[in-house]
Amino acid sequence: MSGNGLLGAGEIRALAERAGVRPTKTLGQNFVLDAGTVRKIVRQADVAAGERVVEVGPGLGSLTLGLLEAGADVVAVEIDPVLARLLPETVASHVPGLVRVDGPPDGPVVLRDAGGRDRLTVVLRDALEVEELPGPPPVALVANLPYNVSVPVLLTFLERFDSLERALVMVQAEVADRLAAPPGSRTYGVPSAKAAWYAHARRTATVGRSVFWPVPNVDSALVRLDRREPPVTTATREQVFTVVDAAFAQRRKMLRPALATLAGSAAAAEAALVAAGVDPQARGERLDVEAFARIAEHLGPVPGGPGTVEA
Repeated sequence: MSGNGLLGAGEIRALAERAGVRPTKTLGQNFVLDAGTVRKIVRQADVAAGERVVEVGPGLGSLTLGLLEAGADVVAVEIDPVLARLLPETVASHVPGLVRVDGPPDGPVVLRDAGGRDRLTVVLRDALEVEELPGPPPVALVANLPYNVSVPVLLTFLERFDSLERALVMVQAEVADRLAAPPGSRTYGVPSAKAAWYAHARRTATVGRSVFWPVPNVDSALVRLDRREPPVTTATREQVFTVVDAAFAQRRKMLRPALATLAGSAAAAEAALVAAGVDPQARGERLDVEAFARIAEHLGPVPGGPGTVEA
């Protein structure tokens, strides 16, 4: 263990070597080596003792230990079976007094303290396939999200777990900009509008490349999302998200032609836009999520898929 109580760079590399783990681009893995960055994430997430936090992609456990250090109980969702097996061993060796409690062979692995609290629960699953989590519902999502699925994972968890009051995630810097972008800005798009359905998002910090192993080719950033009530509308979330997708399918297209297929004709699209109080010649990047909700109401029933995982 590093002198500050969290994993140090040397120990992280030793853990990986002992387990035969090499970070893979396929799973978007970049492990955090720097304890200061871990503590910054925990601090900006406002993690409090006794809270239940869900972490997606815990990797070798750097952030997991930081969350446990703050007194949180962690449910960690890991897709890599080698890492999922290694995590309880790493945590047990760093946090005194935790006892492993094994359930069914295909169930989660739990580390419990002397008082009977489940401090760590490891779930071996693809995060995009998780529809429920063991134990009390989590109040926060705190994660160094795999780069290649960061937006789908974030939106899926906000949809499926309405107990989540907030999220603090590390993502690619350009993804952070898109998630936090306001209407009218250059980076505003599908992730911005869909995230705004669930939460207020803001970029809180830039993270240098040198804190990761392997060193990524892009900068990273932290994004804080605080849950808010969705827009008041008679349209479903799926219908609103379908309109968002159509509006941005060809970014520079005006809304009248962009929504023509969805509405059945350009004339029907224009009528719905006018009824919603939106200029038919406007473009999608000018509209907030409330405006998309009004359009969805006036379009009436539209084909709506899951509408949660597109970036």
